[in-house]
Parts: sequence; structure tokens; C-alpha cells
Amino acid sequence: MTMQLDTRAQTLLKALVERYIADGQPVGSRALSKISGLDLSPATIRNIMADLEELGYVASPHTSAGRVPTPRGYRIFVDTLLTVQHLDEQSVEGRMRLQAPQPQKMISNAAQMLSSLSQFAGVVLSPRRESVFQQIEFLRLGEKRILLVIVGPTGDVQNRLLLTDVDYSPAQLVQSANYINQNYGGLAFDEVHMRLQNEVRQLRDDMGRLMQAAVEAGSEAMADNSDDMVIAGERNLLSVSDLSSNMTSLRQMFDMFEQKTGLMQLLDVSSKASGVQIYIGGESSLVPMDEMSVVTAPYTANGKIVGTLGVIGPTRMAYERVIPIVDITAKLLSNALSHN
Repeated sequence: MTMQLDTRAQTLLKALVERYIADGQPVGSRALSKISGLDLSPATIRNIMADLEELGYVASPHTSAGRVPTPRGYRIFVDTLLTVQHLDEQSVEGRMRLQAPQPQKMISNAAQMLSSLSQFAGVVLSPRRESVFQQIEFLRLGEKRILLVIVGPTGDVQNRLLLTDVDYSPAQLVQSANYINQNYGGLAFDEVHMRLQNEVRQLRDDMGRLMQAAVEAGSEAMADNSDDMVIAGERNLLSVSDLSSNMTSLRQMFDMFEQKTGLMQLLDVSSKASGVQIYIGGESSLVPMDEMSVVTAPYTANGKIVGTLGVIGPTRMAYERVIPIVDITAKLLSNALSHN
């Protein structure tokens, strides 16, 4: 795509996109001659702009002699013309406070910081829970009521209430938990379920029933994905006129936040790519609105990609600022989760 543009055309397109991002107004040839730094006549600039329009990189709004970038123009800008700002990782880290006792709290903090630093919406797709557990505990709450505590491989904790037919003693609960942890810790609940069916026949019936109930509850707990995505700062987008200028746009935007499905699909796709990815509305079918862009990056735990985070904002955003914000946040969250 860039092979079609010579250096002058690239310089003018870069100047046009930067000016349009800055003030939101169509950019005319006269303004371009001043800001581009090129020694070209207005006629030459108009000819180059006409070529850029023909190639689909810029468009002319009906009411103006100036031009605005198209999704294709934004794409070439972010892929080849953008100069990303240097962001000091330590100063960002100082504001982030990603260290927290629970991975889910770190993820929530990361979404808040993405929103705060970008002034748009921050989103984090939580690690997809595997049904693997590190250990379990039983706590007796009362007669025939037991709290099942499940500790996952990354240290996250889930609780489930078990209502039992038998009143188990604290010693029986410790014995059952020890048996499961020693024999099955580090396995998936589904696998444990299969093994238990064969092995619990050798155990006393009551204990076997308790273990089966714990494994079933554990499977359900791990399958529960109600907190798979954390979004912060949606309200920031209400003050972005490009996104909230009409009721249709507003409805689309809040449908996206309410349904989450499309957004989860986009974040899931971007987790399979390496580094920062930019999805531009009007170009990517994964973005529900033409006026919206999503900048994402995957994050890891102990070297393995476990989720994705990003910033949702207008197509007319300062990409040179947002890209390093997303990149550094992904690195910091990866470090925090890996050392947790």
C-alpha cells in the first residue's frame, strides 16, 4: 500500500492526519503548506491531495474545501508514518500500583490506569480460567454447610457454598482436602472427576460423596465467566464529540459495552497476535462503530499469554500517546502477574 506513495505524499498525509487529530477540522491545502515543511506550491499540494483522495486515504466532507483522513488513511498513518512518543516506564509504573494480593484486583487496577492515562475507556480481558486448581480447602460454616475454597494456579481464590446431606467434622474436612490436594493438585477438575469415580470406591462413602460434590462445584466455579472482562472509564467517551454526537452512535457505543460479546471477540483475536494491535472503525468489522478505534496488546503470566488489554477511543485519537500507554501497561501487568 505504501509503495503507491512517494515521500512528499507521505509527508502531507502525516501532516494532515496529525492536524485533524489535534483539532477535528478538515485540513485545507493552505494549512498543509504551512505545517508540512515542504516547499511546494498550493497547486502541487492540491494535486497530491487529489491523488491521496483517489487512493482512498483522505475524503472531502461536502461542506468543506478541506480533507479528513479515511480509515485507510489512519491505517497507513499508524502502520508507517507514526512517531510513537517515548513514555517513561518508571513514571507510569509509579502511577499504576498494579501490585495487589489478588490477580483480579490487579486486572481491575490496570483497566483504571489505562482509562486514567488515556482519558478514554480502558478494557482488560481477564485470563481465561482453566479448570486447573492448585489446592482446595473445606471450612465448616455450620451443620451441613461447608465453604469450598479453591486456589488457582495464579493464586486467585474462589469460594463456593456446599450444602451436604451429612454433617462432616473438621477432621473429616481436613482429611478430604488433604487427599484431593496430594493426589490431584495441579490437575483440571474434569480430570479429577473421572479419576475420583474409580478411586472413591475405596474410600468411605460419605467422604467420597463430599469429594465428588467439591469437584462438581469446582468445575462450575471455574466455568463461571461473569468477570471475564473489566471496563473502566466508559463515561470518558461521552465527552468525545466524535462518539457521542448523535443518538445512533451513543446507542451503538452503549450496546457494545452492555453486550460485551463483540468486544470480547476482538480482544480474543488480538491475544493471538504479538505486540500492540490497532483496530480502526470502518476498516475492521470487529469494531462496531466507524468513529471508534481500539488499541490492544496481549499480556502474559510467567511467559504465557493469558489475556488482552486495551484502550477504546475515537478514531481521531493521539495514537502516538495511546500506543505506548497500552504497551507499557501490558508489560507491567505481565510482570505483576508473573511475580505474584
